[in-house]
Amino acid sequence: MRFAVSYSTPYHGIDPDRITAFALHAEQCGFEGLYLPEHIVLYPGATIGGVELPPTLPYADPLDCLAFIAAATNRILLGTGVLLLPYRHPVILAKQLATIDVLSRGRMRLLTVGLGGLPGEAAAVGVDYASRGRRADEAIDVMRLLWAGGADGVSFHGEFFDFDTLVSFPKPHGGAELPVHVGGSSRAAARRAGRRGDGYFPGGMLTPDERRAQLNLARETAVEAGRDPQALEYTRWASTELTPDRVEAFAAQGVTRLVINVAATDPVEQRDEMSTFADRFRLADGAW
Repeated sequence: MRFAVSYSTPYHGIDPDRITAFALHAEQCGFEGLYLPEHIVLYPGATIGGVELPPTLPYADPLDCLAFIAAATNRILLGTGVLLLPYRHPVILAKQLATIDVLSRGRMRLLTVGLGGLPGEAAAVGVDYASRGRRADEAIDVMRLLWAGGADGVSFHGEFFDFDTLVSFPKPHGGAELPVHVGGSSRAAARRAGRRGDGYFPGGMLTPDERRAQLNLARETAVEAGRDPQALEYTRWASTELTPDRVEAFAAQGVTRLVINVAATDPVEQRDEMSTFADRFRLADGAW
């Protein structure tokens, strides 16, 4: 089992010293990676899962924050949970992600993408909300094509993106394509993970039966697509109150990574939470 931690700028703050201290402490504790969420814009009445989001929540750009974090750290992997893929142009995004990966020496490896659940957010960037799933599928294909392409260029002709002989450098660190994990809480997201994803990261409000069904669906879809279902990583949310028995239960469900939410808002208490968790699971020793 691998353990990562989430830093949410709306609740934990966007002070640069605070972000740096959190990231450095997470790295020192032995956490594998650090995740940030995304909303591009909010507006009065924006609601997800029946919960209204205050429009003044400071959602900082996750990629800018991760580049900043990369400069202050040495080992911790960089992740998004989730990046709203339909609202970003994949040609530009492929360059941004490869650049962060090169500058961080290969640490932009926990990218998780999703569709977003706010129609007003889609409208704000000129994206048709109803077609955002198909747009995300094409975007994943475009990014992978650009990362793999050579000096002769690559071409793509799809519903949303169309280009001929584009060349995109730098490549990700080491020349490898970046992993793309798929987040979401729907069966469509599970199928997307099976067809195109390197992992599946479902939301936190699913029933146990639905979780099992979605994981099975992701694996079945991977088989249908000619992909190895066992290569699909499975990431879940968890809290710092997690016990070893509960981790064993997660592992029995096929979970390969847990992303820990830190409940405290005070910086000192946040670091104490992370330290206590890391000691419980001996993260610095790699015991798990």
